[in-house]
Amino acid sequence: MGDIENEPGANGVADQSTTTEQLARLEAALRALPHFTREVFLAHRIDDLSYAEIADRTGVNVKRIEREIARAIGQIDYAMTTKSSPRRWWRRW
Repeated sequence: MGDIENEPGANGVADQSTTTEQLARLEAALRALPHFTREVFLAHRIDDLSYAEIADRTGVNVKRIEREIARAIGQIDYAMTTKSSPRRWWRRW
């Protein structure tokens, strides 16, 4: 038998705390996105719609959908990897 410290889930409380914190940060990052950006991102990631399908449903071109999803990914990534607020992530000065 191996050490209990090396077994998966051995740090149950710590793992749960980290997961809860990450979920809270993700929720905050999603709430901080502009409405259209959030809806486009969720349509692609949750509803599994293609960029073309989202463009057809929203009435905008595919390039705009690409930009909105890239924007969402950038803001979410920044919010998940820094301690600062996800709002105004581009203003670091």
